[in-house]
Amino acid sequence: MTTSGDNGTFSTDGQPIGSARPTAGQRRRETIAKRTIAERIAERHGLGQVQTLQVIQAFLDEVVDELAKGNRLEFRDFGVFETVTRKARTALNPKTLEKVPVKSRTVVKFKVGRLLKDKVENLSQQDDAGTDVAKP
Repeated sequence: MTTSGDNGTFSTDGQPIGSARPTAGQRRRETIAKRTIAERIAERHGLGQVQTLQVIQAFLDEVVDELAKGNRLEFRDFGVFETVTRKARTALNPKTLEKVPVKSRTVVKFKVGRLLKDKVENLSQQDDAGTDVAKP
C-alpha cells in the first residue's frame, strides 16, 4: 500500500517508493540540505549562520551564472563542471515502441576530481567491510 503527498509517494513504512534501502551492514544515506552545510561551516569557523548561508548562496549563484555563459569551472581535486551539447537523436518510446525525435540540448557535465573520487571509493570500501562511515 502506498500514500501520496506533496513530497512524493511513500510506502506504508514511510520509505519513499523507488528509494534504495540499505542492506545489512550498509549505512542509510541522508539528504543534506544547504542550510545544514551552512550551519556546520558556521560552527566550525565561528561565523554567523545567516552570513555563511549568504556566502554559500552567492557561490552557487556564481557557478550557475558561469555555466549559463558556457564557461568551464574547475575546482582542483573536487571536479570540473562544463556544458556540453547533446546531438539530436531518435529515441524509442518503451511503452509504444514508437520512434520519437529528441531535440539537441545543452546539459551540465561533471567530471569527478581525484580527491572526491578517492573519498567516495573509500566510502564504498568501508560499506563493504560493514563499518559505520557516518561522522558526527
